[in-house]
Amino acid sequence: MAKNLQNLIHIHEWEVDEKRRKLGELLRLLDNLEAQAMALEDELVREQEIARQSPGEAGFQYGSYAETVIDRRERIRQSIEQMEQSINAAREELREAYVELKKYEVAQEARERRATLERNRREQAELDEVGIQGFVRKKFAS
Repeated sequence: MAKNLQNLIHIHEWEVDEKRRKLGELLRLLDNLEAQAMALEDELVREQEIARQSPGEAGFQYGSYAETVIDRRERIRQSIEQMEQSINAAREELREAYVELKKYEVAQEARERRATLERNRREQAELDEVGIQGFVRKKFAS
């Protein structure tokens, strides 16, 4: 029976590790999206500076560029929101998997403690029996 619980513990440890890896990947994707947002803002500042320096040439093109940036900014913002929701869900899944793993680990520890107590009780009973027999032999030998 204890072996079966060990198997369950190993399975749940694997599940926790998988969920941890999934969460890590989602966090990396979020970092990537945030980096894209920052790069877009940096690019926008550079383009604004270019448009200021040569308003005749860049002014006409800047309007179209600004619309594109607004669209990209909105798509990135939406992606970040979706990723944050996915991360929250993944964190909850990881928490649940960890709680489940802990249930099995605590149960296994309790089983091991009971088995140790039972083994110690039997050993003590055997030692008591040996002591009683020795006492009885001495009493009747005298």
